[in-house]
Amino acid sequence: MANPAPITYATSALFDRRPLHFDPSLRRNRFNLLFTTIAGVFAAIAVLPLVLVLVHVLVQGGRLISFGMLSQLPPPPGLDGGGIGNAILGTILVTLIASLIAIPVGVGGGVYLSEYSSRGWFAQFVGFGNDVLAGVPSIIAGVFVYGVVVTTRIFFDQSYSAMAGGIALAVLMLPTVIKTTDEGLKLVPQELRWGAYGVGASKFVTVTRITLPSAFTPIATGVVLAIARAAGETAPLIFTALFSPFWPEGVFSPIATMSVLIFNFAIMPYEVQNALAWAASFVLVMMILGANLLARWISRMAKV
Repeated sequence: MANPAPITYATSALFDRRPLHFDPSLRRNRFNLLFTTIAGVFAAIAVLPLVLVLVHVLVQGGRLISFGMLSQLPPPPGLDGGGIGNAILGTILVTLIASLIAIPVGVGGGVYLSEYSSRGWFAQFVGFGNDVLAGVPSIIAGVFVYGVVVTTRIFFDQSYSAMAGGIALAVLMLPTVIKTTDEGLKLVPQELRWGAYGVGASKFVTVTRITLPSAFTPIATGVVLAIARAAGETAPLIFTALFSPFWPEGVFSPIATMSVLIFNFAIMPYEVQNALAWAASFVLVMMILGANLLARWISRMAKV
């Protein structure tokens, strides 16, 4: 059998006219540069409000931060001194109550949707309702808890309280926790479940020992983001926790939070209260920023 003729590669006239290196004079490259520039401008415009808000809060509130301001009570209107210590403790307490309610319920709901439901009508209803709840304005959650908890005085004949505020924030946290838990469990390879079933593990043991630990990182990321969102809400707390110029007296009494303090003090005609509002804004932004950085760190742990 004769050997095949060798293949020869001839340089066409096209490659003579169009070199392989980047040629900025080509029409397609000019259009590419134009639209890349437009996309970059739009991205800068999208980020600009965030940068301006952060810089303004840092300049106005950061210079006011001191140990005394972080550890003292707010002063009476018009008087100097004081701080936002009670609002910091109140924010932590209300957010903790919301987390203790929303995390178990949200993780349980996500586990049901991913592991136990057969994707029937009830699971579809829960998923659709969760998506709708995620888009409900926060003030609606506040009005709902106001009507169910505050006006009925269900907790030891108390109306406004930290508990009511925590319940309102838990309603806002639930959609994020449920969704991230459901999506996180879907990322667990099905082979892990089959392997557990193959060695005789029950459904409960498989979920608690295999799937939940494997999905810990995305679930934890969603929980942190939900907490960050709840910590900055104002409208639900106005209807539920109200405000108090004193140190927290328990979970069944009105309590100060930083978001409500900012709202109350920013509209007062006194420079001292306005300065405290800026200081509280700085602290709240730093807390939310820290929570988001923690969420990003947790998400990166899954890639290591």
